[in-house]
Amino acid sequence: MSGDEQKPKPPGTGAGGASGPTGASNASSAGAAAFGPQEIARRDVSGSTAGRAREGMFGIQGSGDTSGFGGLRLPGYAPAPAERPYGGWFDEVADEAAEALADDNGAGGAPFDLCVQQITVDRGEMTWYVDREHLVRLARTLRDDPALRFEFCSGVSGVDYGEGVPQQLHVVIHLLSMTYRRRLRLEIALDLDDARCPSLVEVYPTADWHERETWDMFGVVFEGHPSLTRILMPDDWNGHPQLKSYPLGGIPVEYHDAEIPPPDQRRAYT
Repeated sequence: MSGDEQKPKPPGTGAGGASGPTGASNASSAGAAAFGPQEIARRDVSGSTAGRAREGMFGIQGSGDTSGFGGLRLPGYAPAPAERPYGGWFDEVADEAAEALADDNGAGGAPFDLCVQQITVDRGEMTWYVDREHLVRLARTLRDDPALRFEFCSGVSGVDYGEGVPQQLHVVIHLLSMTYRRRLRLEIALDLDDARCPSLVEVYPTADWHERETWDMFGVVFEGHPSLTRILMPDDWNGHPQLKSYPLGGIPVEYHDAEIPPPDQRRAYT
């Protein structure tokens, strides 16, 4: 290559590199802390971007809590929906994704504002709240578009925000662009009685065991998964242990011929 030739420059990564823009100003998110459930901006159903206030580490009332966390009080934190400019490379990624989705919209796909119901920028990270019906198409676009190149899915997990929160069950997907050193989080808000989400294994094979663990712990059914079976609990186990409704310590555990009772039935040392 001659000295006059130059390599094409990739899209800018912004001042914050892989983790987000430093010092990005966003009137709706930077320094804005809403307390309590926050509604997702969507067209026909309501959702939530945050949980409820927490009281006590184990929810124990009165006596029986030997952990020392019985007096814990944490408010529910809900970062507000972000507004443009997001800052750094965040605007660039959103614009490129919108343009890429518009290019194949004639094939029956939905535009960006229907695929992504809300964008949140908080603590230097960007989260897209995604309509599950368009998740696979959006993920494939994020992976294949030359200006996006989110080639790697580093994790799929779940969150149960508990009773009283609309769409309390969330699926959280972490994507990484090794080409441009960027990270993007996708979230899908689900109703507990309709915990279904499309599988991303066909787009990101690394999601295979992550989705199995999320099904095992939270009961989310990943439709299209090649083998959705338990991965941590025994095959005949009843229930999903990380749901808030799952009994805490309610399963008898034997240890050296002794039975460990649930936390609320243990002695309190005062």
